Amino acid sequence: MLPQALQDRLASLPQLDLAALNALHASGEQVTSIRRNLFKQPEAYSFSFDAPVPWCAHAAYLPERPFFTFDPLLHAGAYYVQDASSMCIWTALTQVVKETKGLKVLDLCAAPGGKTTLLADYFHDGVLVANEVIRSRAAILVENITKWGAGHVIVTNNDPADFTSLENYFDVMLVDAPCSGSGLFRKDPDAVNEWSPEHVQLCSQRQQRILGDALPALKPGGILLYA
Repeated sequence: MLPQALQDRLASLPQLDLAALNALHASGEQVTSIRRNLFKQPEAYSFSFDAPVPWCAHAAYLPERPFFTFDPLLHAGAYYVQDASSMCIWTALTQVVKETKGLKVLDLCAAPGGKTTLLADYFHDGVLVANEVIRSRAAILVENITKWGAGHVIVTNNDPADFTSLENYFDVMLVDAPCSGSGLFRKDPDAVNEWSPEHVQLCSQRQQRILGDALPALKPGGILLYA
């Protein structure tokens, strides 16, 4: 069941079937999707790509979740296990960034690296800075980027405020800022218990600070993707 405070807020939204939303979360149904590495072409995968993700042509839904840990192709970076909703930035990029050659791109809150690997594929002939402020998570980011084989990605471990010195430097910036975690409700029951209006307010303040610190590094007329 969704937190009552969240339900109270959602109830005022027009055309939202709150009962159906609660039923969906209560079902415990899990959806698994993967995205292929465009620059690694194994001879065969252990699963099919018969159910493509509509907004990311090189991604697919799987009928069931396999034991990824035992698949050497995962460890070789041939694909990335990622929620389909996170892949929508591929379509967004195709609509707003037509020319990619030589662009400088910043993924500000990059760990664990799902969106970074997508950006690495799209901006394969540019420079991508993948930043993560938490050192332990930055190590995971490095591991995933290394598996992906993206030699044009630079991983940094900085506070967003550190990028203010790079004024008007980046052509494209992705900010996947820390959030309240409501998207994890179906995966992690503890996320439901941790949600609160106070936590949402705290996240809002944190996101405003992150954006305020980072925006000076974006060129005038540059593209900001806020996820």
